[in-house]
Amino acid sequence: MATNDTTGTRAFSAAGILPCAISLALFVWFAGFLPEIARGEVLRFSVPWVPSLGVSLSFLLDGLGLTFALLITGIGFLVMLYSARYLIGHVHHARFSLYLTSFMLAMLGLVLADNLLVLFVFWELTTFTSYLLIGFAHSSAESRRSALQAMLVTASGGLAMLAGFILIGTVAGTFELSEIRAMGGVLRDSPMYLAILILILAGAFTKSAQVPFHFWLPNAMAAPTPVSAYLHSATMVKGGVYLLARMHPSLSGTDVWLWTLGIFGAVTAVFASVVSLRQTDLKQALAYTTLMALGTLTLFLSAPGSYAITAMATFLVVHSFYKAALFLAVGCIDHQTGTRNADVLGGLWRPMPVTAFAAGLAALSMAGVPPFLGFIAKELLYKGALETSTAILIVTAAFAASAMMFAVAGIVAFRPFWGSGKRMDPSRPVLGEAPWPMVAGPLLLGIAGIVFGLAPEPLQSHVVTPIVASLLGDPAQAEPLLLWTGVNTALILSLLTFATGIGLYALHLRIRAGLARFSEVAPDSDVGWDRFLAGFVRLANWQTDILQSGVMRRYLMTIFGVLAAGLVFGMALSFPDLSQVALPDLLPKHWAVFLMTLIATGLVAATRSRITAIAGLGVVGIGVAMVFILFSAPDVAITQLLVETLIVVLFAVAALRLPNLPRRTEVKSRPGDFVFAVFVGTMIAIVLMSASSGPIDLRLSEFFEIASWPEAFGRNIVNVILVDFRALDTFGEVAVVAVAALSAVALLRQRPRKGPRA
Repeated sequence: MATNDTTGTRAFSAAGILPCAISLALFVWFAGFLPEIARGEVLRFSVPWVPSLGVSLSFLLDGLGLTFALLITGIGFLVMLYSARYLIGHVHHARFSLYLTSFMLAMLGLVLADNLLVLFVFWELTTFTSYLLIGFAHSSAESRRSALQAMLVTASGGLAMLAGFILIGTVAGTFELSEIRAMGGVLRDSPMYLAILILILAGAFTKSAQVPFHFWLPNAMAAPTPVSAYLHSATMVKGGVYLLARMHPSLSGTDVWLWTLGIFGAVTAVFASVVSLRQTDLKQALAYTTLMALGTLTLFLSAPGSYAITAMATFLVVHSFYKAALFLAVGCIDHQTGTRNADVLGGLWRPMPVTAFAAGLAALSMAGVPPFLGFIAKELLYKGALETSTAILIVTAAFAASAMMFAVAGIVAFRPFWGSGKRMDPSRPVLGEAPWPMVAGPLLLGIAGIVFGLAPEPLQSHVVTPIVASLLGDPAQAEPLLLWTGVNTALILSLLTFATGIGLYALHLRIRAGLARFSEVAPDSDVGWDRFLAGFVRLANWQTDILQSGVMRRYLMTIFGVLAAGLVFGMALSFPDLSQVALPDLLPKHWAVFLMTLIATGLVAATRSRITAIAGLGVVGIGVAMVFILFSAPDVAITQLLVETLIVVLFAVAALRLPNLPRRTEVKSRPGDFVFAVFVGTMIAIVLMSASSGPIDLRLSEFFEIASWPEAFGRNIVNVILVDFRALDTFGEVAVVAVAALSAVALLRQRPRKGPRA
């Protein structure tokens, strides 16, 4: 994927400069809002989008949204700077830059949207653009499979999330998040709260790869390294965390929220940490540590305490810093050595000292070593865990995950640079330090981890406190970011974490071997995904064989069978009171039409002649037209007569060209068809009688009466409805008739084939 051009003669290309300029300009612009947001201001912008549905294109900038916007654009700039050199000379560099920039803009729309439906639109845009990025190496079957897997999993969750948004809009009466925020009591007291929560969590958990939806994220490592760094540090995978944080004021505070997020987050954090110890590919190890971080963020969003939310806000930033730095550093290693195998790499501190320094800084922050910002975040995590009602669950999960992350930090950032390196491939020498655009990102992000650790006040006032205010509504609830808080339980847990992490690193080769043996007998979720897709394809083929059989009778039976099932289901839910249905008094003319139609129907059911059957159907159609005439609908009656006439004429012409079919002595299916038709007709009759027995809602009729002349300048209401208010429907109907007529003409103009007829 990357090129090995280290001459420096061509540092950038046009495809690399523009994305860097866009992301840097956006970062500077968003940074200008930091003082206002730090003062507690909330900025909102809105323009009408779909006024008839009450949907506005509205955006909200508060502490949570601004933090994500700065991470997206700031880390985005470093990633794009890295990509400008990493992919220089690649034949599809311009395409990659377009995909990456589009993804960045989609993520910005997601985290800034104030309208739930607008948020969903940008949510799906991130799904689509990430599909393009993960599958960038489209010639690789692995890349295509990983991209499709990520899209199917996250898009399915997105559809569930949309259903949850619709329910929220129904309960709250608005789709604006700024208004829904203050309606938490209304949502929690609603009988639809549980359904809303399940649907929202489905979207969040699939996007943020919580167990059991975790398998797509490690597979997404098939993407180029800049994509891995960007998607898995500050953007896509944190989209689900952002959604949970944004909905926290509205949906949190219940036992269901507490235990669901707590259990899923704890399982994800511990499971991912264990699996990360097994990996030999450095990118795969980092991918599973991303899962650990996502599980931790979800875990601490379950708790309502000030320490838990402050810890979540701090860890959100810390993880973005160190994870992007380590991914980019691993990309530098791969670019210069041609491998990411932890068992092979070693001794790289001599040819790559700057990368070693940057990776070391990021790894120390990841391990939570003082005086790095990661240490402050880890202390807050422990304090937040201790103040919750589920302290045992959260403390245990946080401790286990943190200890294993300490070990993984050593595997990823210590061993490649300070290990023996005796097994390095001599045929592929190390090319030296990576070009400066590739090293700049990990170096700056690594330095940021220690700078904000030593001086956390700017981060506290401009980022952490505004995030806490966004979630809890009160900036005073933000806990201070301090390197030293005295000897307490959190410090003791941190020391135990360091000791356990050192032990795990010392034994990680034995642990890896044991995990490899266990994985041979453990169920593989990735294999399960393949089996699920294969089963889904078989189900689709089976369904297609049934529905698309090429037999007209089966098509009609399917259509009317679904209609009948829907009617029965609807009546089972509503239980219409048929005793209240008043049967009309029929006049002799009504009985005459009824008997004529009934006799014609019986003729159609009994005859074996095509001509007789079509004639009988024509009589039935005439009977329907006469019903329209009797009840003062002459225009519809004329339409019905014209259609019936056209059908008879077309059939008469077509009958001359139909093949001579062998005469059947009996038609076994005809009695069943007759019973089925009577059943469907009875269901429709019951529904119509039930609907007509109650009061008729005249709001739509009154609207057309009032609006026909002022808005459409027409006095004939029926014409105005067809031509103006339902213009697209009418156009579609005309188009269908025209296409059918052209198809009929084409069929009738065909000349019969020579030879014996079937």
